[in-house]
Amino acid sequence: MEALLYPGVLYLSLIALLFEWIDRKLVARLQNRVGPYYAGPHGILQPLADFLKLLSKEDIVPEGTDRLLFAACPVLALVITLTAAAFLPLAAPRGLVSFDGDLVVVVSLLTLYALIVYASGIAPPSRYSLIGAERAVLMLIGFEIPLMLSCLSVALAAGSLRISDIVARQVERWYVLGPHAVAFIIYLIASQAELERVPFDIPEAETEIVAGWQVEYASWRLALFRLSRDVEMVLLSGLAAALFLGGPLGPAPPSLGWLLPPIYFLLKSAFVLALLSVLRASFARIRVDQFIAFCWRYLIPASLAYLLAVVWVM
Repeated sequence: MEALLYPGVLYLSLIALLFEWIDRKLVARLQNRVGPYYAGPHGILQPLADFLKLLSKEDIVPEGTDRLLFAACPVLALVITLTAAAFLPLAAPRGLVSFDGDLVVVVSLLTLYALIVYASGIAPPSRYSLIGAERAVLMLIGFEIPLMLSCLSVALAAGSLRISDIVARQVERWYVLGPHAVAFIIYLIASQAELERVPFDIPEAETEIVAGWQVEYASWRLALFRLSRDVEMVLLSGLAAALFLGGPLGPAPPSLGWLLPPIYFLLKSAFVLALLSVLRASFARIRVDQFIAFCWRYLIPASLAYLLAVVWVM
């Protein structure tokens, strides 16, 4: 029951839909638009309405599709992101699941999600989805290394690969307030690419390849993909909050010790989401070759140099 309710699948799903609404409203305001407005107060129920509407759509399987991959990939995508999110310290310094090396497991699951994206793109017989899948794999070799190195640098500073231990080391000062701000910036850029958001929405560029690797998906399959992407957004924002912003830690009187930690965590995660939304609203899409060049010329050397500096100081 704990895995389903709080902080579990149902809770994460609702937070994921809330974060989608926050992201859409922020980007709309930054671009002088209104954003979701009619479904619920200020459109807060619009992500849920979109999800339910997709579930009611006709389920179409193109001829020549690998039916096993086509059916399994949306389910696996959601399972992977929900599993990874179980390690987040949503309501306490430790997550629903916590053990030595759990940070490695979370990063590995993020890589596995990218491979599911590739499998989803090659399942249907569509050139658009194939191009989107190939772009996703090309991006993976660019952003995955700096994402891992930024997490590893914080883990080295904390002396542990356990997320709860990294959170506990930030009782007096958050890592982002010190020299680890460099790793935080690298993490944000890599996370934006992991989420395939502007300017890194190259695998699903609607003005070039319609919807990229998602082009043949509809109904419950597309609904699960979109929900998994929202959960991944919570995962990456929450992981940043845990690694750099102290997670659920904050001043709390004894009478509110059970209530404030989850609120602190959500506020810090929402702050990270706001930064990602600003990036999304401020830039135009770049080409895949420009992205790879940016990662290998600047992002990877910067993250590697910072990691070596952390090792040298230690």
